[in-house]
Amino acid sequence: LMALQLTGAAKMSSVANLQIRMPIVVVGGGLTAIDTATEGLAYYVRQVERFALRHRVLLAERGAAEVTRGWTAEDAEIAAEFLAHAAAIAGERAAAAREGRLAHFTRLLDSWGGATLAYRRRLLDAPSYTLNHEEVAKAMEEGVRFAEGLTPLAVETDHHGHAAGLRVRRADGSEAVLPARAVLVAAGTQPNTVLAREDDRIKLDGRYFEAIDPNGEKIEPQRSLSKPDRADVLMHKDGQKFISFFGDLHPSFFGNVVKAMGGAKRGYPVVSNVLAAHAPSAVSGPALIAACREALSATVHAVHRLTPTIVEVVLHAPAAARAFRPGQFYRLQNYEAHALRLDEPGIGTTMLGMEGLAMTGAWTDPEKGLVSVIALEMGGSSDLCAAMPIGQPVVLMGPTGTATEIHANTTVALVGGGLGNAVLFSIGAATREAGSKVIYFAGYKSLRDRYNIEKIERAADVIIWCCDEAPGFTASRPQDFSFVGNIVEAMAAYASGRLGAQPVPMADVAHMIVIGSDRMMAAVGAARHGVLKPFLQPGHTAIGSINSPMQCMMKEVCAQCLQPQIDPVTGVRSIVFSCFNQDKALDRVDFPALNERLRQNGLAEKLTAQWIDRALRKLHARPMAAE
Repeated sequence: LMALQLTGAAKMSSVANLQIRMPIVVVGGGLTAIDTATEGLAYYVRQVERFALRHRVLLAERGAAEVTRGWTAEDAEIAAEFLAHAAAIAGERAAAAREGRLAHFTRLLDSWGGATLAYRRRLLDAPSYTLNHEEVAKAMEEGVRFAEGLTPLAVETDHHGHAAGLRVRRADGSEAVLPARAVLVAAGTQPNTVLAREDDRIKLDGRYFEAIDPNGEKIEPQRSLSKPDRADVLMHKDGQKFISFFGDLHPSFFGNVVKAMGGAKRGYPVVSNVLAAHAPSAVSGPALIAACREALSATVHAVHRLTPTIVEVVLHAPAAARAFRPGQFYRLQNYEAHALRLDEPGIGTTMLGMEGLAMTGAWTDPEKGLVSVIALEMGGSSDLCAAMPIGQPVVLMGPTGTATEIHANTTVALVGGGLGNAVLFSIGAATREAGSKVIYFAGYKSLRDRYNIEKIERAADVIIWCCDEAPGFTASRPQDFSFVGNIVEAMAAYASGRLGAQPVPMADVAHMIVIGSDRMMAAVGAARHGVLKPFLQPGHTAIGSINSPMQCMMKEVCAQCLQPQIDPVTGVRSIVFSCFNQDKALDRVDFPALNERLRQNGLAEKLTAQWIDRALRKLHARPMAAE
């Protein structure tokens, strides 16, 4: 926390939207838990100071009505809390300056609830203590509490349905509730072996991937040893090609970043030797690195505005283009070194660095190495997509997620809402190529929201263009229809014959793929058992693409994408990672919980959106007008 004295409020102007409240409870006792608790305290100070600065400036420039437009009652409560805490921090900074000392935030943070580690065993047994007791001591100096012998039972919620406390069981069997506005789980050290479920070439050896020698024979690495006698980092051989593994996936080098780095130091000669011995032709090191850089680097190729709120970014990313399958998505982020910056006296520097965004994969051109991703401008990081200059290097991860199942020789209904239609371009085209008939319900709120008409037409045998705004769209193909109203009404009108003869009968639909807002998908899911039930096959399947909040997008790693689902027969609830497979059976999705997840950072996102809009206008870099 003392490092905060070197920066001050004027420098705390990143675009982060994460919204944390006090008290903070971290579940776990490892080094990650300690780091999470101390970072949580420091982040809270930065967060409330950044919020207060932006709120004050925007209030002066735009007025209260504009700044608070769209705020909920909970947003107003949180804003008042943040502003009060920021004022207290400012008072402590001023007092420290008058008295010629460092500011002490521990007392303030403690009075607001602070950060507590809830661990099921004793402190002496905690991995954080046994591995690095100095870090535990420093965390306690900064105000982190360590609560021993507590097993989490449930999260208590307030009248808004959000966290108010963590119910725990003590070692003696009694229960208690720790006050908590932010409950962060930092527990578990199991290696992530998702790859073994996705690729049948990859084998498991207990908890870890199986290791092999350069001849492809199974071997046993030395476990839990950061300096093994031999670095066994190969895990699969296919002819002259190998796959290697390091870090938390490796039984020798798992556990922390230092061991992972040591594994890379020990393992790179193994990789180099394999390349030298098995390369089909002599390849120099510089030539190999150049080839990798060409395939793996991403740059902005073009930026197109499709509607007033939707932007397409075309990227040159050869490897990412070759790997794409319909239904997958990407993670896009700009480099801070290339980000726009706004310097203002008395305010500081606003660095327009994007958070990692989950981006729809619309289309790819593997021959040219091009990837099209599409973003809905909702304020914040998504608004920065339109301001990306051509040729700028960017971070593009993926494709990730599970490719959508393509059904052959049957009839499929695609139901798209707004941005969701971008996902369905490639899915529809692949479905038709597989010999299936496609009925496409393309829904939009207003006439100006439609884009890429030709791509939708190539993806469907018949289209029902649906718009909430009259007079609706004009269909350009004789077999297509136009409807004014919501998408469920359009589906019912087509299925009942009210729009005319059905070129592809709704009664033939065996599979339904629904992609759009959570409310739209929930409405379609419910309608299948209501107004649409008489027109659908009893055994048809229906999936939706679940766009829950995501962070790492590396499949079952960070757990930000956790999404509850409910078995429609038994009522049993379970939890899934939606970034591992975003396509979920509509009847199993807990849509109210999804809506809650999507609103979890609401206040921070709303204020950040206005701050970014302000910065772009001052930089004269406000995104292009609609074409």
